[in-house]
Amino acid sequence: MASQGGGGGGATVAQIPTSFGHELRACLRCRLVKTYDQFRENGCENCRFFQMEDDHERVVDCTTPNFTGLISVMDPTRSWSARWLRIGRFVPGCYTLSVSEALPQDLQNMCEEERVPYVPPKRV
Repeated sequence: MASQGGGGGGATVAQIPTSFGHELRACLRCRLVKTYDQFRENGCENCRFFQMEDDHERVVDCTTPNFTGLISVMDPTRSWSARWLRIGRFVPGCYTLSVSEALPQDLQNMCEEERVPYVPPKRV
């Protein structure tokens, strides 16, 4: 995770994937895309409460390698595409357009306890 500026005005920025091969994974809640190693080392910048750091099982449960498309967002609050994808309140970073798997029920319950929204993927 990188931070810009100092003090109260600094904005958090998600890590950019270090590779664009088969090791990419997307967070099932916010759709942030990073490599498995990046999720394992630093977790998800939008979903800190999942505590993925150094937890192989949690990374596997909270992320998926099955996603469609990729978009990089530098200023989510001003991007019409970020608002359309419902990622306008997340940190700048790389996101997938859609995931095909739902978050496991226990992690959906965790989102509810943390009072953070979770929108399951639409079934086709």
